[in-house]
Amino acid sequence: MTISMPACAVPAVGVASRTGTDGTNADAAHAFHASTGAVGAAVIDGIGHSDQLHALVPVLAVTAARTAAIRWPLAGLLTAGLLTCDPGHDNARPSAVAVVARVQAGEPTTLAWAGDARAYGWDPQRQLLTRYTTDHTVAAYLAAYGIEEDIAGEFSSQIRVHLTDVTPATAHQALIPCGHLVVLTSDGVHDQIEPDDLDAIIRTHQHDAQRLADTLVAAAEPNESGYRDDATALVIIPAQTTPSG
Repeated sequence: MTISMPACAVPAVGVASRTGTDGTNADAAHAFHASTGAVGAAVIDGIGHSDQLHALVPVLAVTAARTAAIRWPLAGLLTAGLLTCDPGHDNARPSAVAVVARVQAGEPTTLAWAGDARAYGWDPQRQLLTRYTTDHTVAAYLAAYGIEEDIAGEFSSQIRVHLTDVTPATAHQALIPCGHLVVLTSDGVHDQIEPDDLDAIIRTHQHDAQRLADTLVAAAEPNESGYRDDATALVIIPAQTTPSG
């Protein structure tokens, strides 16, 4: 038995982003539909708010997404990282965190990431949400070694791996099972939505990629001090394959 994909069967993609209380958006997201039927996707979360960073972040998203569709997510991540390696004549040193995915009908989704941007998969059969990335933060590192959550959490904004220093050794990769819905988020979404609310939103809008992305971004709440981060979500609903032969 073989799996064939009709020419008209393409993944559904939704992208949404909302500026935080700082007034300028340092997030970006992009999805590229390749001629092979693969979709490369990336969410980039810039570190800081500078003019150079705001100009660069959309370029990083396009670069990572297009490369991922053709050469897989790790290549997309590393290629985007190259664009941040030189500090520039003004020594601005813009950098970012990123999560990159490649979705192809009939295959598992491949992921690569650096920093605390995340990828989730939704199993439509079991109605189950799973997080497939681990944050590259000092907080996550301390928690993995048993440090109490209230102490480790104080270091949640300290990034251990970002695009400027990402290498094949420091990047992480993972697979989301074939046919699962894919959700990529910046921390302005997943850090400002309660896990149960995140699950409920995806469960409710799992069949509409754009509405799901819009709802996730709109649901991000300010913290106790009134601060709300830039929030970005990219959703991919894989094309359905049908057996033939």
